[in-house]
Amino acid sequence: MRNFHFSPRFLLTASMVIFGTLGLFTRNISVSSGELALCRAVLASAFILVYLTVSGQKPSLKNGISSHIKKELPLLLLSGMAMGVNWVLLFQAYRYTTISMATLSYYFAPVIVIAACPLLFHEKMTLRQLFCFVMSTAGLVLIIGAGGAGNGTDFIGVLFGLGAAVFYAAVILMNKRIRQVTGIHRTLIQFGGAILILLPYVILTGGFHPQLLDGPGLASLLIVGLIHTGVTYCMYFSALKDLSGQETALLSYIDPLVAALISVLLLGEPMTAVQALGGAMILGFTLLNELPGKKG
Repeated sequence: MRNFHFSPRFLLTASMVIFGTLGLFTRNISVSSGELALCRAVLASAFILVYLTVSGQKPSLKNGISSHIKKELPLLLLSGMAMGVNWVLLFQAYRYTTISMATLSYYFAPVIVIAACPLLFHEKMTLRQLFCFVMSTAGLVLIIGAGGAGNGTDFIGVLFGLGAAVFYAAVILMNKRIRQVTGIHRTLIQFGGAILILLPYVILTGGFHPQLLDGPGLASLLIVGLIHTGVTYCMYFSALKDLSGQETALLSYIDPLVAALISVLLLGEPMTAVQALGGAMILGFTLLNELPGKKG
């Protein structure tokens, strides 16, 4: 069961396609973004616990928490909390703008990481990285400024998407410092951190409203929690350990491309040529930065 009898490349490709359909399913869920994010974390945690138990990888608490988990637990939980906030902001972005606009602004996260690494880790920024940062930022400006995105709900949606990108970048940066806990076990603890921050947030901002969920809404919620998060994270990490950084970077861009195609072709949401160019610049120049692998 561990590798689902599929190649790592297939697993990662399938994961990215599934991730790309996330916005489509959240459209059917009437509860608040906080409730949706909390349900996602709870359902995914339950699924991963079952997966680890069936595959013989369930962590044992019989002898207490291992020393390496104890050492990195604060950072694991903090990164999980950032992940939870990231989900809330992304779901808010879906509510205010098109799926393509929300996803493309969210994919500005790697650009934020490029800018932050020299400050946080004293890594030198190469000319290639600087060029990719400037051009990706120019792409974001095109998305915001084109087609009326500079005002109204589209602008609010893009801001939510950028907020989600900031917190996702924080998750990436914190994970660079987590070395002892890896893969699914790391993700499970991070989901726990997400639950820790999302539960009081939901209680303080209106509580739970399961009565708002109709049949399609409940089905979509289960799909988002179990499939988009639980199953797909297992597939993602099963594949990740067997693929190079370049392959991972290249295949990761299937997610925003699928989201954009669903937004424009399936849902008929508008996207101008200038916005499409801006999105291509964000994805293209961020990918260009990732492909060389080691950067001086």
